[in-house]
Amino acid sequence: MDHGTTLTQFLTQQQHGGAAIANDLIGLITDVARACKMISDIVDHGDLRGEVLAGHGDVNVQGETQKRLDLIANDLMLQNTGWTGRVAGMASEEMEDISQVPEGAPLGRYLLLFDPLDGSSNIDVDASIGTIFSILPRTRRDGAPATAEFLQPGLRQVCAGYAVYGPSTVFVVSTGHGVHVFTLDRNIGEFVLTRRDVRIPEQATEFSINSSNARFWEPAVREYVDDCIAGSDGPRGRNFNMRWIGSMVADGHRVISRGGVFMYPRDRKDPNKPSKLRLMYEVNPMAFVCEQAGGRGTTGYREILEVEPEHLHQRIAAMFGSREEIETLLEYHRRHR
Repeated sequence: MDHGTTLTQFLTQQQHGGAAIANDLIGLITDVARACKMISDIVDHGDLRGEVLAGHGDVNVQGETQKRLDLIANDLMLQNTGWTGRVAGMASEEMEDISQVPEGAPLGRYLLLFDPLDGSSNIDVDASIGTIFSILPRTRRDGAPATAEFLQPGLRQVCAGYAVYGPSTVFVVSTGHGVHVFTLDRNIGEFVLTRRDVRIPEQATEFSINSSNARFWEPAVREYVDDCIAGSDGPRGRNFNMRWIGSMVADGHRVISRGGVFMYPRDRKDPNKPSKLRLMYEVNPMAFVCEQAGGRGTTGYREILEVEPEHLHQRIAAMFGSREEIETLLEYHRRHR
């Protein structure tokens, strides 16, 4: 029976077709995908593993209460990538400092950053959640990496992607040669190619934003959203729908799949936090995938992928999606600047 092209087969075919994808990078992507399969299996069992869903009680470096599944997902990512000789170090939203490879394991050529379980507040209501990852090249040839080596702009990513654990589990990846979607076939335990060369429609009729923060938004974002809500009677001249799941990976996947714009803009809700999302684990990889699909990502003031990181857990405003809609949104920012 022909089950289609698996993730490893597809990446190898791209390599043989002339794409500059090293063997150890293919191996690392496969390692990450294996961890995502394991996380998917736990998520898929839901309340049948009730103890997994229970709140853990600890607070991570982000100041957020961890669920037990956050920590399980984090451990699975570390276990599946740390021993392979393909990474030199790892960093996660759930860990205060970087994680070195286990003692005795060889050092690889890449640095792995990840959000092991994005949207975990949705676990108890059975809404979509996911895993986001970013792969950077090492900037040194030998020795264990220090934190400073991870602080590279998103343009330096050699691969980025995410998994969504929803009605089906999908694995979306880009190595800089387009964006491709794989669906987990549980019968064979493999991610199988289901969409290749995904392109985001340039125009949009959907936007995604947490409207409960409207009172904290900057004037440019408030005006943009008001004009979208005004629909065909307003200055935009067409009707828009608002969609919000509350899981960046799920909201972002919808935008990348069918167009629109995702926004978590800068606001004044907490003066100590310019926004909610983390640059290194969430925003950079999602912006990379978006731009590889023909979209665009911005903070409202500069391109996301050009931002020079200042620290590992840096938060940043993020808006990405259909290119034409992002350019319209930037016009609003320019008018208010």
